[in-house]
Amino acid sequence: MASSHSLLFSSSFLSKPSSFTSSLKRLVYVPTRRFWPRQRHGFSTVFAVATEPAISSTGPKKTEPATVPLPSNESSDKLLKIRHTCAHVMAMAVQKLFPDAKVTIGPWIDNGFYYDFDMEPLTDKDLKRIKKEMDRIISRNLPLLREEVSREEAQKRIMAINEPYKMEILEGIKEEPITVYHIGNEWWDLCAGPHVETTGKINKKAVELESVAGAYWRGDEKRQMLQRIYGTAWETEEQLKAYLHFKEEAKRRDHRRIGQDLDLFSIQDEAGGGLVFWHPKGAIVRNIIEESWKKMHVEHGYDLIYTPHVAKADLWKISGHLDFYRENMYDQMEIEDELYQLRPMNCPYHILLYQRKRQSYRDLPIRVAELGTVYRYELSGSLHGLFRVRGFTQDDAHIFCLEDQIKDEIRGVLDLTEEILSRFGFNKYEVNLSTRPEKSVGGDDIWEKATCALRDALDDKGWSYEIDEGGGAFYGPKIDLKIEDALGRKWQCSTIQVDFNLPQRFDITYVDTNSDKKRPIMIHRAVLGSLERFFGVLIEHYAGDFPLWLSPVQVRVLPVTDNQLEFCKEVSTKLRACGVRAELCHGERLPKLIRNAETQKIPLMAVVGPKEVETGTVTVRSRFGGELGTIPVDDFINKINIAVETRTAL
Repeated sequence: MASSHSLLFSSSFLSKPSSFTSSLKRLVYVPTRRFWPRQRHGFSTVFAVATEPAISSTGPKKTEPATVPLPSNESSDKLLKIRHTCAHVMAMAVQKLFPDAKVTIGPWIDNGFYYDFDMEPLTDKDLKRIKKEMDRIISRNLPLLREEVSREEAQKRIMAINEPYKMEILEGIKEEPITVYHIGNEWWDLCAGPHVETTGKINKKAVELESVAGAYWRGDEKRQMLQRIYGTAWETEEQLKAYLHFKEEAKRRDHRRIGQDLDLFSIQDEAGGGLVFWHPKGAIVRNIIEESWKKMHVEHGYDLIYTPHVAKADLWKISGHLDFYRENMYDQMEIEDELYQLRPMNCPYHILLYQRKRQSYRDLPIRVAELGTVYRYELSGSLHGLFRVRGFTQDDAHIFCLEDQIKDEIRGVLDLTEEILSRFGFNKYEVNLSTRPEKSVGGDDIWEKATCALRDALDDKGWSYEIDEGGGAFYGPKIDLKIEDALGRKWQCSTIQVDFNLPQRFDITYVDTNSDKKRPIMIHRAVLGSLERFFGVLIEHYAGDFPLWLSPVQVRVLPVTDNQLEFCKEVSTKLRACGVRAELCHGERLPKLIRNAETQKIPLMAVVGPKEVETGTVTVRSRFGGELGTIPVDDFINKINIAVETRTAL
């Protein structure tokens, strides 16, 4: 099955987080990969705290980070050990206060730790009691002791304390001997480590319990609902304060709240969870994104296409989705004695278009692109605003090319990716090149050639990148790109994947110079990932303060009194006729109209009083540039159009 960021067999472009997946050692013996902790809101570790950004022509300027840098688990072994030990200390504290609580797993995650318990629901008051007990355990400076025991001894001890979840975990451990970590001689857990030497190594003022959430055991909704306690832990109290400041800023930027406040989108319960309604203002931004995307793709030699939302189920058998991806697909529907399926992917449709006629080597490369809406089943508990939904539109494209064209095509995709992302204010990326995994399809020669082509394209581009050995999809190597937002968070958006699998499954060919049939190379690629998720990232990147060229309403015309209303209507009509997104607001006193415009983050206010009516002018107030003075209406329109064309502020 494909890797977690595969276009072919994954929902990563919906919203799956990019970098909170932890290594197996982070868990207290969790036997299967699907239980690894994941990043919770689609962003990776924060390395420094950023405050309110100033808005520039293309995006928010990230202010200088606060003086307190925030280390990550990868950069600080000490921090990782602190967080892992905090999970154990918390579990010990919980069982001291709630003796009937049963423990399960307790890993570290990117900003802290969590532990799952089978117990009655917890309250905020309970969290405070647990934190106080944790502080007492930390103050006692108890040693963390590692012990190796036989499987039989581990079973005996688990049965003695009646911990059924630990017994199930033990059954999944294949290695021997079994390792156990003790806190003093009072509490122990199955664990591979690592930990600090004593609880006193933890700064109790740098630890905070954050929240409680429900979590199914083993991620299976048919099994027990557990209580998951999340906490954060840092090396110093200053780091904790910096993190909490960052957390508040992230909360202020939450796209779900801003989307409601600015009337951009909604999820309607009557329609069902994970199905996005784009309101008029949100639809304006979406249209700008789509039109920019289409224009740049045409300029880069892509053919734009549209394909159906459903297809016969047999198509998904050929593609392998029914074998590898069925749990994320909706139930089939029967139409005239044939089974049909809502599409979870666009790839098979693009292949069918390739196969519609005989292709020659002279025709390659063929590049097709589609803003294709797909549907994937997600558990209701995993849905999250625009970041994890059930219906979404991928900016999907596929390239069919010759082997010796791979490098140039990949380089072209990298250039297009940079052009699109920079247009929306994203100029910092983290790039990873993932190579052949242990299980794969395709021969050694083509894997080597494709991997070298990806590496050479990145080198030509001049981008720095990390190599993820063995992290590629089973069907080919790939490049993943994460964008960095105004808070320094990294979001998985773009991917480029070479595919040796689908061309074989669908038996697609071209005719070479000798009139022999050969198999083309297929490249999957997406730049934005999905429009829904990218819009959510945009909202949080700008905190809803979209630059002038992207703002759904660019100008709000405000009369001082209703005596100027007729002239304001003329101004509004003229602005819209010249392509400016303008609206007229009246019926309140001017100070309130201005406050409302500020609250709605309108870039420009055109105030009209008696003098402006007399002179055919407007007095302009810019959200980003302050008072701009009194300007003739035609000059105002000209300035706006120039600013939009150059994507600069006014």
